Amino acid sequence: MNSLFIKNAKLRGQEGLSCILIEDGSISRIGEGIAVDGLETVDAGGNLVVPPFVDPHVHLDAVLSAGDLSRPNKSGTLLEAIDIWGERKPFLTKEILKQNAREVVNWYIANGVLRVRTHADCSDPTLVTVESLVELRDEVRDLIDIQVVAFPQDGIFTKPDGEALLRKALEIGADVVGGAPHIEYTREDGVRDVETVYRLAEEFDRLIDIHIDETGDPHSRFVEVMAKENINRGWQGRAAASHTTAMHNYNNDYAFKLLGILKKADMNMITNPFDNSVLQNRTDGYPRKRGHTRVDELLARGVNVCIGHDSIMDPWYSMGKGNMIAAANLLAHTAHMNGHDQITTLMDMITVRSARTLKIEDTYGLETGKPADLVILDARDDAEAVRLTSECLYVIRRGKIISKTEPAVRTLFVKETPETVDFKLGKR
Repeated sequence: MNSLFIKNAKLRGQEGLSCILIEDGSISRIGEGIAVDGLETVDAGGNLVVPPFVDPHVHLDAVLSAGDLSRPNKSGTLLEAIDIWGERKPFLTKEILKQNAREVVNWYIANGVLRVRTHADCSDPTLVTVESLVELRDEVRDLIDIQVVAFPQDGIFTKPDGEALLRKALEIGADVVGGAPHIEYTREDGVRDVETVYRLAEEFDRLIDIHIDETGDPHSRFVEVMAKENINRGWQGRAAASHTTAMHNYNNDYAFKLLGILKKADMNMITNPFDNSVLQNRTDGYPRKRGHTRVDELLARGVNVCIGHDSIMDPWYSMGKGNMIAAANLLAHTAHMNGHDQITTLMDMITVRSARTLKIEDTYGLETGKPADLVILDARDDAEAVRLTSECLYVIRRGKIISKTEPAVRTLFVKETPETVDFKLGKR
């Protein structure tokens, strides 16, 4: 197994610098004044050391497909993206799906993301997307931990075999049950969608992650049904509501009541700044709303909220590179979260809060006895990391360095002596 010694590490929320001793792939000691001989040593140089970033919401079956589609998403809307994806599905192969997803896994590793939850479209009778991502999950488990969600992209009840396909996806090996109630044809079927997800989750003993109220329609209120099921079935802490963008447009009196119910239900909420900022509220005209869920109000009520990347170069979002700090930086702007303490919360939302959503707290974090998965950032604190969308100098998996980045060197020739610029505030 792998052993490593890290010195001069800045840990979040702690004064001074620390050492981290890794033995046999696990963290054995953290503190000051640890002395070792003969181990490979990394000098963090006073930079911030964090547990790996977590992406709790991505679609690895669609990544990198923006450039190989028969037509681009000219309107940039959610509905056209769904249509394009539907046109592409008959031409998907396991080779294409795994090749694209594996490339993005490499991007994730370079960006310090070692925990991922991916949705796999299970609306197609072949279930090739589910099979491909389940296989990929097992093939890359030494590098990155992946959860696969059985996701009925087209809804469960828009087709006669929708529920059977969802069940088969779980039998194949999907880790999480997904749904899409706002896609169903009627309100009644949307409620059935949510109830079916909970019934299957109980039967298969799986976590839940539902695409829900992903619209600007203030009448889309399926998250209340989800919260009720969570409470009545005792599923607290085991379910995530993804997107909930309609909440942005809810009547404030209703929203205030809903927030309390979500807290009682111990729901996990996932906001996706990249997609939500460009896909939602497209029909507003002006003034135009921001199109994401009520992040600040949810946090203020004690609800767990985390950040997902969602799409990476696909019909829904043609940009992105798997950088979770960039997602946090965007949310700082679109959710009015640029206050001092809120920057710290943003970092929590791509680390510990996301880990809570994935229910992996027992094996995640910088604590003795836990797997030695960690990232050394090119930043001294949370604020600098978010401001600069900092590079990951080192990415370490079970005590082994699996990625190393040399930051850009910018040299100015404006004085007699050349000088470098790194956008930091000097040595501290």
